[in-house]
Amino acid sequence: MTKAQEGISLKAMPKNILLCTLGASWAVIPEAYAFLAPDRLPLYRHHPQLSNLNALRIDYRLQAPDEIWVCTTQGEQTQKSLMQLQKWIQLCPQAPVLRIWQAEHTDQLANQDECGKIRELIIRACLKAHQYANPLGGSSTVIAGQVVLSLAGGRKTMSADMQWAGSLFGCQALLHVISADQLHQDLSSPQPELLVQALPSELAEQITPLIAGQNTRSDLLDITVDNVGPILESKNYPLSLPEPNQIAQFQDIDTVLTRELNKRERASSRLFGNFLLEISRDERHENWRSLYRLPPGVINHLRETKLSEQHRDWLINLPKADLHRHLGGCLDLDDQRSVAQAIWQSLTAEEQTQAFQHCQALLDNLTWPWHWPEQLKKKGIRSHNSAALLLHASTAQLQCNLWGTTESRIALKDHEYGFAVYERPGELTGSALLGHPASIKPYAQAIVKQAISEGLAYVELRGSPQKYGDGLTFLKTFQQTLTEILTSLPIETKPQFRFIIIADRRAEQTELQKTIHLAVIAKQQLPDFVVGLDMAGDEQQTKPEDIAHLFTPAFAECLPITIHAGEGEQAESIWQAAYHLHADRIGHGLTLNDNEKLAQRFRDRNICLELCPSSNREVVGFNDPRYPASHSYPQYPLLALWQQGLPLSICTDNPGISRTTLADEYLTAAAMSGHQLSLWDTLAMIKQGFVHSFLSGDSKEKILKVVDAHLYQLLSKPL
Repeated sequence: MTKAQEGISLKAMPKNILLCTLGASWAVIPEAYAFLAPDRLPLYRHHPQLSNLNALRIDYRLQAPDEIWVCTTQGEQTQKSLMQLQKWIQLCPQAPVLRIWQAEHTDQLANQDECGKIRELIIRACLKAHQYANPLGGSSTVIAGQVVLSLAGGRKTMSADMQWAGSLFGCQALLHVISADQLHQDLSSPQPELLVQALPSELAEQITPLIAGQNTRSDLLDITVDNVGPILESKNYPLSLPEPNQIAQFQDIDTVLTRELNKRERASSRLFGNFLLEISRDERHENWRSLYRLPPGVINHLRETKLSEQHRDWLINLPKADLHRHLGGCLDLDDQRSVAQAIWQSLTAEEQTQAFQHCQALLDNLTWPWHWPEQLKKKGIRSHNSAALLLHASTAQLQCNLWGTTESRIALKDHEYGFAVYERPGELTGSALLGHPASIKPYAQAIVKQAISEGLAYVELRGSPQKYGDGLTFLKTFQQTLTEILTSLPIETKPQFRFIIIADRRAEQTELQKTIHLAVIAKQQLPDFVVGLDMAGDEQQTKPEDIAHLFTPAFAECLPITIHAGEGEQAESIWQAAYHLHADRIGHGLTLNDNEKLAQRFRDRNICLELCPSSNREVVGFNDPRYPASHSYPQYPLLALWQQGLPLSICTDNPGISRTTLADEYLTAAAMSGHQLSLWDTLAMIKQGFVHSFLSGDSKEKILKVVDAHLYQLLSKPL
């Protein structure tokens, strides 16, 4: 580090400030300082209440001051006190920096004008002290500096002014020093030499520091009033910093800060109402109700701070909902292998040998031919073969043939093998494993573990149970298994799971009809688990208008509908899904803004888009500044859709395939939106996930209230 860099670093370090006033008795400043810094100045070492003083300091978490700031008047008596104070600081071991301001044209504070000048000085010094103590704005990466205000010293009006400043700008403590009625002669007019060492017990017991209170910053300071923004920086109310151990004159200027603070206090109730009104005018999406009860400073921070990688832990801790998570694409490689182990252990020795033989040619080579998944399906039993490959192929083989052969994973729809390239990492999971009964429990365990680690409060899994054997039997077994796992967990807040059945638009109409029938029966028999019907697959294969009649039983059952549309196709595909299939939500819907009337209709009907940034980048191709190979692709439409007021939720799609989590998807959304998403936007998007879930109205109301209260508790604490 260069000397210049070191200087900047030191300047930006937090400081602990003791802000005092001074009158005829200069000794109150050493007496206050000694209480805060007993290791540097052991004035109270022989005090009969030393243990109580130490406990009080620990209770308020008070630190030794790095600097002492003094606000005082002019006049002969004050000048004598200042001379004694300066002499004391020179004698004091490990002396703090001393900075002194004198308000010009003040002496005895005998009139309103003089009192106004010293008040203006005190409140400007308090504002500056907070900025100086925390030059990085209270960043979570550093320990915050402290500001302690001393009420001892000076006239009573100065003490009142200091108390007022503390009530507005906050302080770690309001410190006072009380003394005996009949002070010992040595203390009534002390010499500086006396107050640089431990006092004898008979003197120490005559003075006792105490804490008169502790204040937090007033919300009034964080509101814009009559075009005057939040009172954050002292540059708007200048106060030059005195050189160490020197005296600076606070010139006779307008008491502008005093007037501004008085105005805010007089109109406090109106200001908070105006603040919330101003927020609502700018918003296209309502946020969580409890968040509007947060202090304005916290709200402003959330609205002004852009979501970035440093907020990963913050994101994970927030309760979230994932509305678009494919059961078959959930698991990472380690979890896939755990499921494979359960299947393998359930096989007979003969079945294991057969499966191993079917995979032998692949196991002998690092890279496999493109059509290897089809080969596994043709020989023997698919779940047995998949388990054999997962357990006996090396990690390098699996990484290479599941992900490596399709790198870089951007705009894969344009690949010669099309959408299958995107799906390649999922070839050994999902239906490849779930057709075997032994897979259900470890698969469910992995999903629960995954949800908890990601901070998910609600998950709508979607899948094709008709591909796992008897679809209804699978759903019943899967729900029962999830319930048993969740019941056994010791944690209070457990994720809720629901299921959406997928109909494949690539299937024949007879197969589609069977799947829709399965969804209707499943909804009737598992009403608290099965919540919707999805149609996925290549949008070019089948138009919604051609199969809309097949959905009549689902409409009759009032089954919520979500349709994959507009992922790589034009807005016409979204229109078809909305008008022919009566979609309540659209999976992706990336081209919606290409049709302004349709976009407006979506907003009017409150139809939610399920956006999955990572898979959208991988399948369609969008610019992500973190991926150089994507830079030639268009801007991700999320921000434009959001600013238009369209309902949308961030989802994972296939977290195992895209190697992502829901927190990662929010970070990806931020990066692909030019880092323009604020923390406030993020919270509103999280709310959209719960609001547009397919839960019943009663269940939705309950989870919204629980999450709202949890978020308020989390966000009431500093970020």
